[in-house]
Amino acid sequence: MGAFQPTLAAFGGKAWRIPWRLSKTRKANVRKRLREVDNVIDTLVASGIECKQLDLVKVLPKEQEMLPRDKYTTFSRTAKYHRKGVHKVPHFTKRPIPRTTPTGF
Repeated sequence: MGAFQPTLAAFGGKAWRIPWRLSKTRKANVRKRLREVDNVIDTLVASGIECKQLDLVKVLPKEQEMLPRDKYTTFSRTAKYHRKGVHKVPHFTKRPIPRTTPTGF
């Protein structure tokens, strides 16, 4: 056949599967990232800096005030019930997790 044999992934199958549920450690890491963002916001507020974006972020709920639905899932127009697991979002550890659901959903 040749030097390069086709693999199952090359035939259309995924080599890496996304689990359908977040593990305990991944949930803990999500909570940790949310708390770290809260600490940065609190530090900026305490420093006395004023800007429009900081005013918008101050009114968002903190990690302790968020429902599990908002911590571990995110809004998706195409998903059933308009929610999908945060781990299904590409590069979810590098993107901000929206803390509120859009109005009307």
